Amino acid sequence: MIAIEHWGLIEYRSAWQKQHELVKRVQSGDAPNTLVFCHHPTVVTMGRNGSDANVIGDRSEMESKHIEVIPINRGGDVTLHNPWQLVGYPIFRLSDYKEDLHWFLREIEQCIIELVAKHGISAKRIDGLTGVWTHEEKKLCAIGIHCSRWVVSHGFALNVCNNLSEFDLIVPCGIKEKSVTSIQKEVIDSVDFEEVMAQCAQIFSQHF
Repeated sequence: MIAIEHWGLIEYRSAWQKQHELVKRVQSGDAPNTLVFCHHPTVVTMGRNGSDANVIGDRSEMESKHIEVIPINRGGDVTLHNPWQLVGYPIFRLSDYKEDLHWFLREIEQCIIELVAKHGISAKRIDGLTGVWTHEEKKLCAIGIHCSRWVVSHGFALNVCNNLSEFDLIVPCGIKEKSVTSIQKEVIDSVDFEEVMAQCAQIFSQHF
């Protein structure tokens, strides 16, 4: 049984600090395995394998719009978060399940594949590329995690009904030849963010 927390729209740095505190509580046994849901004001994050070359937006213009580029300790390259993108931080003790990061990444992918299927979207994995993609190989969901003492942090970013034009600021995940999409863009209709979040919580609770 996992706990669910809702942090709403929260600045990235504040969420990162709250994650850090929650990780320590899960490690010590003072908190249960917890799935956090939130979304962020527009921000670019750069994982351990990231490259400045993949931030292609005009830096001065980004600064004028208060869009930060923040190096962080998750795996992966560059990604972008913005409002109405569903961000999930599963702060889980893998020792309660399986001490296998590859297994955990595949489980997250499967949860998202099942979630978007509820909206009529057939999604898939691509060998060698962590994340969830449409069959036209447009990216729906980016995934990047960090692990310390078998407690994982960071997680996934699922494009629900967010502004995809802001992804022009980066080369998403460092992959130039593939574009991004969202649930709303794929279904060509309005999408209820709260409903997607509730469905996601239910699926993760079934898997974990």
